[in-house]
Amino acid sequence: MTDIPIIDAHQHFWDLERNYLPWLCDKTPIPFRYGDYSAIRRNYMPEDYRQDTRGFNVIGSVFVETEWDPRTPVEETRWVHELAEREGLPTVMVAQARLDRPNVEEILAAHRVHPRVRGIRHKPAAASSPAKVFPGAPGSMGDPAWRRGFAQLAAHDLSFDLQTPWWHFEEAAELAASYPETQIIINHTGLPADRSEAGLAGWRRAMERVAAQPNVAVKISGIGVPGQPWSVETNRRVVLETIEAFGVERCMFASNFPVDGLVASFATIFSGFSTITEGFTLQERRRLFHDNAVRFYRMPLGQ
Repeated sequence: MTDIPIIDAHQHFWDLERNYLPWLCDKTPIPFRYGDYSAIRRNYMPEDYRQDTRGFNVIGSVFVETEWDPRTPVEETRWVHELAEREGLPTVMVAQARLDRPNVEEILAAHRVHPRVRGIRHKPAAASSPAKVFPGAPGSMGDPAWRRGFAQLAAHDLSFDLQTPWWHFEEAAELAASYPETQIIINHTGLPADRSEAGLAGWRRAMERVAAQPNVAVKISGIGVPGQPWSVETNRRVVLETIEAFGVERCMFASNFPVDGLVASFATIFSGFSTITEGFTLQERRRLFHDNAVRFYRMPLGQ
């Protein structure tokens, strides 16, 4: 992997001694898709990330909001910019804005003043299973209040990082069609946690449905399975079917570190991506590991 430059399209930093992130700082943990996350309830800073990525040609990264205290989301953006000026990482960022709140316009404008901000993430309300989906539920992608906030992204030249289970992709496809001027970037491969044949078939249909919208891209990350080691055998199908659905030109590899450090090392994940894509051309692999992230997150030339 040392021959291909890497843009890590999804990673996080946090300083829990200085900043309040409720899910990491509060005494009571939240339900979490990887189970026990106590191992990451500690500071994670650029020096830690550089240690984890040692041996890989990581030349830039996309910081994604960390569920910072939602009362002060712009403070995270200020903190990230201070960190980037001092440490050289991250290159750009996706900031937090709760789209269904009355002050969303004010928050978006305040974020956009900061030059590294490229997009927004606000996880819409989601059902716990496909059978429990209720279209238009409060806080969901179909909620009129949520959509009013989403509609303001284009005026601020902001993309949207969408993290939601694949069973909400019917709504996501409709959202993308209604707002074609806004780039949507799916997080964590649509969260294919159910690896049964039926689960993967449902995930694949949902991915194909949302991929039919040209303004939707995807980050291949977050595909660890609780209780199982991250392996090429476990994840080959998910990676290749994602690329088949979206095409090489709309997929990006990402680490989701330190969160995915709960299931594997950075080396295991990126070496796995490399092995899975060894049959692709060098140009295709460069798109997956580098070029697409530069394009979708509008990174400075030279990254």
